[in-house]
Amino acid sequence: MLNMFGITTERAENGRVCVDKINASTEGSYELIFMDVQMPEMNGLDATRAIRKSEKPWVASIPIVAMTADAFSENVTECLNAGMNGHIAKPVDIKLVIREIRRIREGRKQS
Repeated sequence: MLNMFGITTERAENGRVCVDKINASTEGSYELIFMDVQMPEMNGLDATRAIRKSEKPWVASIPIVAMTADAFSENVTECLNAGMNGHIAKPVDIKLVIREIRRIREGRKQS
């Protein structure tokens, strides 16, 4: 869906692959991570915690947005407490995704 808006994307099969890709990347390779919470091998919460603990400041500061069917307030709070910057409930509405991308970009410009 994001490709339709000119946004380049890359997929990771699970949280462990995501963490490995981020840690092996060069600064500026990734601007935002959409993280599924329920994944095999390493779930999105644990993957987020691992990214936030990175010794590379630019890795630890990459915005991470949860994408999950769990939409209760306690689920959103759990995602935020793990270090995520936002939450989008499934099924995904592309308008909400684009709005979240804009919100994060604007927040980074103000920093």
